[in-house]
Amino acid sequence: MFTRLALCSRLPSRLRQCNVSIRALSQGKFSLPRPHGKSFAHRSELKQAKRIVVKLGSAVVTRGDECGLALGRLASIVEQVAVLQNQGREMMIVTSGAVAFGKQRLRHEILLSQSVRQALHSGQNQLKDMSVPVLEARACAAAGQSGLMALYEAMFTQYSTCTAQILVTNLDFHDEQKRRNLNSTLHELLRMNIVPIINTNDAVVPPPVPNSDLQGVNVISIKDNDSLAARLAVEMKADLLIALSDVEGLYDSPPGTDDAKLIDIFYPGDQQSITYGTKSRVGIGGMEAKVKAALWALQGGTSVVIANGTHPKVTGHVITDIVEGKKVGTFFSEVKPAGPTVEQQTEMARHAGRTLAALHPEQRGEIICCLSELLTEKKEEILRANKRDMELATASGRFSQPLINRLSLSTAKLNSLAIGLRQLAVSSKDSVGRVLRRTKVANNLELEQITVPIGVLLVIFESRPDCLPQVSALAIASGNALLLKGGKEASNTNKILHQLTQEALSIHGVGDAIQLVSTREEVEDLCRLDKLIDLIIPRGSSQLVRDIQRAAKGIPVLGHSEGVCHVYVDNEASIDKAIDVVRDSKCDYPAACNAMETLLIHRDLLRTPIFDQIIDMLRIEHVKIHAGPRFASYLTFSPSEVKSLRTEYGDLECCIEVVDSMQDAVDHIHKYGSSHTDVIVTENEETAEQFLQQVDSACVFWNSSSRFADGYRFGLGAEVGISTARIHARGPVGLEGLLTTKWVLRGHGHTVADFSEQGSMTYLHENIPVPQGSFS
Repeated sequence: MFTRLALCSRLPSRLRQCNVSIRALSQGKFSLPRPHGKSFAHRSELKQAKRIVVKLGSAVVTRGDECGLALGRLASIVEQVAVLQNQGREMMIVTSGAVAFGKQRLRHEILLSQSVRQALHSGQNQLKDMSVPVLEARACAAAGQSGLMALYEAMFTQYSTCTAQILVTNLDFHDEQKRRNLNSTLHELLRMNIVPIINTNDAVVPPPVPNSDLQGVNVISIKDNDSLAARLAVEMKADLLIALSDVEGLYDSPPGTDDAKLIDIFYPGDQQSITYGTKSRVGIGGMEAKVKAALWALQGGTSVVIANGTHPKVTGHVITDIVEGKKVGTFFSEVKPAGPTVEQQTEMARHAGRTLAALHPEQRGEIICCLSELLTEKKEEILRANKRDMELATASGRFSQPLINRLSLSTAKLNSLAIGLRQLAVSSKDSVGRVLRRTKVANNLELEQITVPIGVLLVIFESRPDCLPQVSALAIASGNALLLKGGKEASNTNKILHQLTQEALSIHGVGDAIQLVSTREEVEDLCRLDKLIDLIIPRGSSQLVRDIQRAAKGIPVLGHSEGVCHVYVDNEASIDKAIDVVRDSKCDYPAACNAMETLLIHRDLLRTPIFDQIIDMLRIEHVKIHAGPRFASYLTFSPSEVKSLRTEYGDLECCIEVVDSMQDAVDHIHKYGSSHTDVIVTENEETAEQFLQQVDSACVFWNSSSRFADGYRFGLGAEVGISTARIHARGPVGLEGLLTTKWVLRGHGHTVADFSEQGSMTYLHENIPVPQGSFS
């Protein structure tokens, strides 16, 4: 076997071995090796991969001109490999690039030699045009191997990671002794925490021949780096093979064609359903060779992902994203799920959603009324499922009490839901197709602006199973398709509620319009479906909302990140009203996003009966009090001082702070609030009106509990959430917030040329009155 080892020997081997063992154990990731022989069934399991082979295709390693290496791209790949190596994983690289690197070097040498010869023969500085002869690939490989390895070694040195080069040929796998030697060498390098960098010895390999032997698990020839990576992964019992090329993954038709769709998961039985495009600009393989090699590796027990390693926006994290189980590229799996993929669910919902939107308003109302009746009829089944979820969530010990409170359903909640849905069924008759504006543009040319559904909604919610029928009813009323992703903690409740929703939809043949995502889809992956989903609505903790806003790629997100709601008690407040409003705002349902989190007290009320009674009431209700900085300065023995005035407690806790005036309260709310809901308690109407006008929040109340910030209480029937955004929809978002508009123009052969200076027509732009309840 022709093998060249370039080892970094900065650390004694025993110390290197000790380092990797301690690191792996301390991180608690790989305490026991995973039994080889069966590949991972789901992407989420890739986090468990310990031994990983990364295959870098020619298009990934080389520049666009094929003469030289893509240094920036290589540097980011090296960094990711080093990060995974330092997590205690065993990393191996199968790389191309020697031919391209050698081609660059030989071209430079040839041009330099030609210029010297011409100068000697002509005796002049004027040089003729020089042409570079066609360079033989094996010669380029011989000239490029050493430089390529030196580059890798220099890059990995920046991360205190040692590397070793191994060159192989097909004979090294077919000769039993050489194969054992290779296997032993690689295992020893991995044991010493060294990254092996493997390449075919292109200086001596014969020209490629057709892939005629990629059939059985025991025979695969090394014709390119795809087959080499697959053979190596199986020989070394690797958990994962990541094959990076210049395409996103596998498509159901050649990439670039109009109908081409990226295949998220590829199963061994699917190879007949795809067609292959042309090979990449460099390399001797192609997508067909990659698929055959990947299937061979999968059959040998190694999971495979084919992904794009050249895209500038993802190259810097493509490898780590794959290992973290994110939906990147095409994942090869031997386990085909029983149900549809999330992409298929979205397509099904969109198709049925168009039929839903085309129904008469009365028919959509009938569906909602049916769902309302089912919530009442199936009440006992729903509560039994919810009880199972509550018991499991409590026993797990992983959920906070506020989250468990949100998970709970009761007879009263279900009755309230049913009433709200019946209200919504009535209001839904004035939704889709309503004319907002009608204009006579010119004679016989009339324009309408009408309401239409947004399209496909994705609602992601934690706990809160009551959210499912609410949001479903709003989607039905507005004619929108809906994708629901609930938390695992409410899976039993969500399942039965979704079944009832589909039962109601089925009375008019649109059961697929609302889909419940029950596969192992990560929220971040769902947020990347920008070509399938039109609006994301998160319902849950502020952290969930922030994560979704950060992860959404080109999809609008409607929601609020926090519910830091304030109640300001003015110096002219009524004692009774102040106590009632503060108690209800904090204690009615502390886990709600519209519950009071900060109580602002006018300075003049300190040490007065109204202040004392408010404090006594909070203590009786077992509300834990945190003192704001100014409030703490007035007290000799104060409660614990707040760490932040922007805290959303979601429990029987609140902050108390002192302000000097109404204007001071407004300034505090603008600085520390979340633009959700804020309240003033005062008997001075002028002060109240100033507060209502100045506070820039979605909901601003006078002498009323913050808990009124709710779609049902506003008479909207139901809500998808409360938005603190300043465009499209704000506050409790009901039916109107799930509609958009389109413009409809009706003419008689009109052209823009008719209205030019030489044309015969003029614009009128006359507004036509629109009768109440007018539909297009």
